[in-house]
Amino acid sequence: MRVLVHGSELSSATAAAALASVGHQVSWYPYPESPWSTLRDSGWLQREPGLVEQIESSARTRSLNIVESLSEEPTDYDILWIALAPDQRAAAQTCVRHVANHQQSPLIVVNNSTFPVGDTENLEQALGHEGQVAVSLPDMIEEGRAWHIFTRPERWLLGCEDAKAENQIRELLRAFNRRADVFQCMSRRAAELTKLAVNGMLATRISYMNEVAGLADSLGVDVEQVRQGMGADSRIGYEYLYPGCGFGGPNFSRDLMRLADVQSASGRDSVLLERVLDINEHKKETLFRKLWAHFHGQLKGRTVAIWGAAFKPGTARIDHAPVLTLLKALWAQDVHVRVHDPAALPALLEQVGEHPLLTGFNGDPLEACKGADALLLVTEWKQYWNPDWRQLRDALKECLVLDGRNIYDPTYVAARGLTYRGIGRRADP
Repeated sequence: MRVLVHGSELSSATAAAALASVGHQVSWYPYPESPWSTLRDSGWLQREPGLVEQIESSARTRSLNIVESLSEEPTDYDILWIALAPDQRAAAQTCVRHVANHQQSPLIVVNNSTFPVGDTENLEQALGHEGQVAVSLPDMIEEGRAWHIFTRPERWLLGCEDAKAENQIRELLRAFNRRADVFQCMSRRAAELTKLAVNGMLATRISYMNEVAGLADSLGVDVEQVRQGMGADSRIGYEYLYPGCGFGGPNFSRDLMRLADVQSASGRDSVLLERVLDINEHKKETLFRKLWAHFHGQLKGRTVAIWGAAFKPGTARIDHAPVLTLLKALWAQDVHVRVHDPAALPALLEQVGEHPLLTGFNGDPLEACKGADALLLVTEWKQYWNPDWRQLRDALKECLVLDGRNIYDPTYVAARGLTYRGIGRRADP
């Protein structure tokens, strides 16, 4: 098929590369303010396993043509794939109108963007031609696993009320739908709302578990035992039951706020979602509060090491990352911070600037700990899971480890001569 992909998001880059890799003739039109010349060197795209290589390979074989403007392109497509950021709705309308006005054959618009519920219908109205249809195919991509998720999907949420359009989309994605039929077909608004509702449920589970962890702290209970007991109940399961120091990311937080907006616009109070968001923002300060409690509020002039700035492992992005809230709290107390992250330091420095109380490290994580009073683990990169505990104990002046992701065994850490404080877990040497 002849496909035009519009957008500069991870979802648009992945769709362009994946569709071209299975024989479709794909034109990729990045958002004008983020052209390919800029995207190619972006940290978040470079960190995505195999994606840049696949884009360049498809470009060499000419199954993928990257363009800077629509005027350079032929004017007839089978599919227009819209994968733009939520604040680029006007660009979506402009692109749809431009392409539709030059079409000689039927066109299907695939809305792969996280726009407000009902926006797929608005895109269809912009088409203005009978037989041209817009469908909703919500973005399910995760950073660090984009290629795998697109090419080996667990499910596609397809919002479509037109049988011919459904068959066309199935054919478009047939190469990725061979093992089992992974399409869940529903109305367009149902698909749009389902995407938001899924992330709302996952965030609610995380925030609930963080509330349980706080209670476990107060009662002297190891929350890991509670988590194991809860997860063993088949009605609950283990997924997204890990307490931590808050979640971030460009999509998760954004989708929650979008869902809250949808509820508000419909005249319904979103008390639960507002509480979920409040709990999450509160949790981003939890390591600071544990540090404050340990040193009885005497933090001025101290030095701490932070492992992890990215909002999650496998990405170079810090959108809504807990480290941003943590840094503000620490700097307000005149604490010098030594941050290690293997990928996200450029993004962090771009966000906070050259701060006099900040030193960055991207080599040996233990270098960041030398002379620090405590280690705060914020992002659970794999290279942090098994440090040399003897060297770590020697590097830290106060031998305090604050584990914001509960990746360490408290008893084991304490046996190495360090004080351990996790989220609902603790152990003394």
